Amino acid sequence: METFNKKEKEKLRQKKKKDKQEKKEDRKANALKGQPLNQMLAYVDENGNLSSTPPDPRRKRSVNEEDIQIGVAKQENVAAQPVTRQGVVTFFNASKGYGFIRDQQTQESIFVHINALVEPINEQDKVSFSVTSTPKGPNAIDVKKTG
Repeated sequence: METFNKKEKEKLRQKKKKDKQEKKEDRKANALKGQPLNQMLAYVDENGNLSSTPPDPRRKRSVNEEDIQIGVAKQENVAAQPVTRQGVVTFFNASKGYGFIRDQQTQESIFVHINALVEPINEQDKVSFSVTSTPKGPNAIDVKKTG
């Protein structure tokens, strides 16, 4: 004597088995076997995109190995800048210990760390500072309030 639950489980098992067989037959019918090799190949065009047509050898570009940059772009030497600059503190978070100063001459935003301060600063303070170059960009040092 079979219970209702056993009948339902058996129906599910049969359904799964049937679905699995249908999927297997579908894969066999749509398999790439028997197709010519050129229909199975994918090509990369001159822009690096996948394509079904081979690239045109006349459009090939040569690349100079020295022009390839890996990592941080090389910083070019900037002309000597004034020793002391003037600016306004646009953002400063004392709890995290960093902020940004807007240079009055170039309107450039320059990073400042709390260790580079001569005296405490707040947002909207007018300051004088020197700039040092780091791999990540310019950093303000010797930051002092003015007027």
